[in-house]
Amino acid sequence: MDSFNDVFLEVLKYCHDYKTVSEPGYNRWIKILEPYKFENNIAYLLADSEFTKTTTETNYGHIIKEAFENVMGFEVEVKILVKSKEENDTKDISVTPANYSENLTNLLTFENFVQGESNKLAFAFAKTVANRYNNNSQQSDLNTMIFNPLLIYGDSGLGKTHLMKAIEYDVRKNNPDLKIVYTTGESFINELVKAIETKDTVNFHDKYRNADFLLVDDIQTIAGKERMQEEFFHTFNDLYNAGKQIVLTSDIHPSKISKLQDRIQNRLLNGMQVDITPPDLETRMAIIKSKAERLDLHLSESVTRIIAEKIKSNVRQIEGTVKKIKALTIYTNEQPTISMAQRVIKEIMIENHPAEITVDRIINDVADAFDVTSEDILSKNRQAKISLARKITIYVMKNVKGMTFTQIGDALNKNHSTMTIHYNEIDQLLNTNKALKDNVDDIIKNLKDN
Repeated sequence: MDSFNDVFLEVLKYCHDYKTVSEPGYNRWIKILEPYKFENNIAYLLADSEFTKTTTETNYGHIIKEAFENVMGFEVEVKILVKSKEENDTKDISVTPANYSENLTNLLTFENFVQGESNKLAFAFAKTVANRYNNNSQQSDLNTMIFNPLLIYGDSGLGKTHLMKAIEYDVRKNNPDLKIVYTTGESFINELVKAIETKDTVNFHDKYRNADFLLVDDIQTIAGKERMQEEFFHTFNDLYNAGKQIVLTSDIHPSKISKLQDRIQNRLLNGMQVDITPPDLETRMAIIKSKAERLDLHLSESVTRIIAEKIKSNVRQIEGTVKKIKALTIYTNEQPTISMAQRVIKEIMIENHPAEITVDRIINDVADAFDVTSEDILSKNRQAKISLARKITIYVMKNVKGMTFTQIGDALNKNHSTMTIHYNEIDQLLNTNKALKDNVDDIIKNLKDN
């Protein structure tokens, strides 16, 4: 990142991927901003009107500030100016948000994807799919049968999205006439909701059901949402029956996605599934060197190794560490050192550390899932719904937090001797009640992930 423009491109990426930012919201209020200048730890951005400025500051100001601080590694103040008032001073701005999509796509290619034992099969399968229309017809027909759909799965931050974007980039470059649609499960949901609200499902169907290549990141997000699954099922069928290519990613194997309709699960299992696992030390070092080279950052072997040894399972955290070190070298004029790397690694690990799983969190999450209140669970009310939620709470406290039955009884202000009885009752019930088990699995997953 040799300029404020480069920094802002990374800020845009952060905002685009932010969980609570919708695609329409990003396009209307964030993407249209322009980078102006950076002075005294203040990032100045330009808006096209006072209305845009006010709305963006109100709804997205805190996210943009968080994005700058995440990219640069230190506290940043953000000020949005109205472009009409500053237009005489903006002639030197050459990179604007309009360039974001193209620049980002160009960064995520097969050429700059670092291969290792943990991802080489996923890489090979992704390349095969991307080359589908470049091979002879007989080979293409065979690949269509084997690799349609292709589902890449694995934990967050291991390179699934990179491979998806690499497929998109290669197909667009080699087959410009093909209609390629890349989206995320969350964006698919948001677009469908908007289409229903505006009574414009025709255009929604045209976009997705006429694609030659459909790429959907994080398909597991549609699980449990019946209308979304219904729409995806028909979209999938139309494309599959027409011989079009479908590529998906998920954080887990499709057979383990709870609340995913059996008919969708069966179609996903009918294609090719390939996993990506955390990279080994050598691959992590290669990734660090690759990221640093793209940022024109020189890292010594010792600094590279300390990063690789400390961050073992998330490529996105590795990338964030390298970016923060680069930002520090720009704004402090210091060379990267082991102590600098250790400081940045500590910050990255804290930022990505899940919130502590407390007794209150467990009670609140179970209460929300079963449509009761925390007070209900702690009360003596024996209504069936409340009693079930209370027993689930006992089960989760034991399995997630590792509490003893005595500790659970104290936390819920209940007789210790009944905790074992209630736990065993739920343990047996989960073996026969799939819907309840899916619900409990979701509670546990949310507790561990957030």
